[in-house]
Order: sequence, then structure tokens, then C-alpha cells
Amino acid sequence: MPSPTHHPPVCIGIDVLRRENFALLNHKRIGLVTNHTGLDSAGRPTLDLLLAAPNVRLTALFSPEHGIRGVVDEAVQDGLDVVSGLPIYSLYGQRTAPSSKQLKGLDGLVYDIQDIGARFYTYISTLGLCLEAAASAGLPFIVLDRPNPINGVLVEGPLADADKLSFTAHHRIPIRHGLTVGEIARLVAAEKRLQLDLHIVEVEGWHRHDYWDATGLTWTNPSPNMRSLTQALLYPGIGLLEFTNLSVGRGTDTPFEQVGAPWVDGRALAHDLNSRDLPGVRFVPVRFSPTASKFAGQLCGGINIIIVARDRFLSVLTGLAIAVTLRRLYPRAWEKANFLRLLANQRAYDALLAGATEDELARSAKGDIDAFHIRVKPYLCR
Repeated sequence: MPSPTHHPPVCIGIDVLRRENFALLNHKRIGLVTNHTGLDSAGRPTLDLLLAAPNVRLTALFSPEHGIRGVVDEAVQDGLDVVSGLPIYSLYGQRTAPSSKQLKGLDGLVYDIQDIGARFYTYISTLGLCLEAAASAGLPFIVLDRPNPINGVLVEGPLADADKLSFTAHHRIPIRHGLTVGEIARLVAAEKRLQLDLHIVEVEGWHRHDYWDATGLTWTNPSPNMRSLTQALLYPGIGLLEFTNLSVGRGTDTPFEQVGAPWVDGRALAHDLNSRDLPGVRFVPVRFSPTASKFAGQLCGGINIIIVARDRFLSVLTGLAIAVTLRRLYPRAWEKANFLRLLANQRAYDALLAGATEDELARSAKGDIDAFHIRVKPYLCR
């Protein structure tokens, strides 16, 4: 794997806001949508920085999936921040967007959460729903932008169908979208025609081809099972599989680096996938027993997925190849119906069932991806 390109440390949105003495928030009552990833480049929480900022009045906190501290793997409850005494309103559970009552009295809403670059990672759905809530309430919306950790160049996978939008597919974008949260905010606000005073505090020093390890920034696990850059890179493809009757490694030390089930023959699956010569990846047969989540306490056969050439590796293509192979090797054992939930594209799903290869599925999405590149160009920060 080639060494990452090194640049001077990247300045993320909160760094820029702090350098400018929080002028954008001057004399405003602010609500903050954040979690444990809302840190400046020195590791200080955005929450603490806003609390200490002169002429900024932080009055409410809003929490995405996994909670304000990033440790919850179930519905998140409202609560109270023990340090500041501020109310924490959950946006994952019975409520997925701030209510008009919760936004009443605010002068603006700030968003600072680290995304990982996949359509079904729900932090960007929270972003989109908060944009809509702010527009309805007539509130300015400020995004403190952050790098896309798996780069802003590669885009993969079919667009979500308009009739399959959900909390895991909030907008019609590809699976691996190649955007920052600020760029997603611009795209969503424009395409939904939101009447919104939107401000993006842009990242400085990040290049679109950069992965996280070129930024000089410290990695913070964005969620309990997203523990490394490697797992983030695998996630757009391997995460596609997890609503089916497979373990994707949750409940093990290496989530998203392995896939299996009690009915899988790891040797057969690895041999078939390796024979396809997929770019930048190899597969090793393994056995594992998750301690939690799907198949907890059961012995699973499966594969360890090893990225051997990151700059050639295509995550979604790899996930589709695994699906294609499972459909062929285990036509009865693999329960395919739920694969559509995160794929969110009926044409691709029907083609998979009809016997399409991963290359054919990728080619069928190329026109949509080419059009997507044109769609997003006006909204890119750099």
C-alpha cells in the first residue's frame, strides 16, 4: 500500500471558526448538533469551545445515532449534559429531526459531526433532516466542515431510488458519495429548494484525493463499530450486506473486515472471490464467533477482507461481488430480500437476482455516477 501524501495539518471547520473568534455566531443563541467526533484539531470538543466563546450563547444540544458520546447502539434518549447543564435532544429514536418547540428561541443551528463517506451512515441523514427543520423554523444553519476520510474523488454505487428514500438513504446520492458534510448540505439545500440561510465553514488544506491519514488529524471512532480508516474504507461495500442474514463482524474485534454466517464455507467463498481478481483486495477464509449482534455465540465460516492496494480498491464493487457470489453459491441459504434496504435501487437489485455480475452492476450505474459528478460540481468546496 503506498504511503499517504503528507501536507501541513488540515484546518477543519471548527478550527477556522475559532481562529475567526466565532464571529459567525456573535451575539446568537445557538443549538449544536454534535457528538464525540465534534473536536477541533487539538482534540477540544466543539461543545466546550462554544461554551467558552465570548458573545456566543449555547443553549441546546442535539444528538445523532450513538448518542452525544458515541457509545449507544440503540435508540438514543433525551438527556442533560452533566457538565454544561444543557438539554440534549435525541435525533435517533422516536424523533429524527428537531421539533419546532426545541428550536424556538434559537438564532441558529450549528452542525459538527464527522462522516465516513457512505450514503447509509446515518449522520448525513441527520444533517439533511436538520437542514429541513432549520428552513421550516427560519433559522440560519452553519456546517463546520470536515474531510471525507475515504477521499473526495471516488464515487461508487447506484443512486437511491426516489421511492426508496429513508433514514439510511435521505437523498438521491450514490452509496460512496465522495462529498464532505458541507458539500452534502449545499446539495440537499439546493435540490430540495430549501429557503435557508446556509453557511459552510470550509476545511482548509484538504485535497480531494486525500484519505484521512494525509490530514494530520487524529482518528476518533465515529461510532462503536467504526474503529479504523480501513473499516471506513470497507464500509460502503461491506455495510451493504448487513441487513441480510450475514454477520459483518459486529461483536468481533474487526467489524466490516470480515463477513460470514454459520452456513458459509469460508474456503469456497474466498476461493471464488480471489479467482475474480477484484482490484486491490484479497480474501482469506476464517472462522469467527461474534460475542454480540447477529449470530452471537455461534461459529461462523466466512472471509477476512484484506485491502492490498488502497488506490485500486473499490469498496462498493467488492460488496457487490460478495453478494453476487453468495447468490450463486447459496441460492437458498442467503436471504436476499433485505439486500435492497441499503442498496435502495430496484434496477440493480433485480439485475443481481437475474444473475448480473459485479462488473455489470457497476457499469449499469456509470451513467448515473457521471450525471452525479455534474450535479454536485456547483456545490463542491474545492
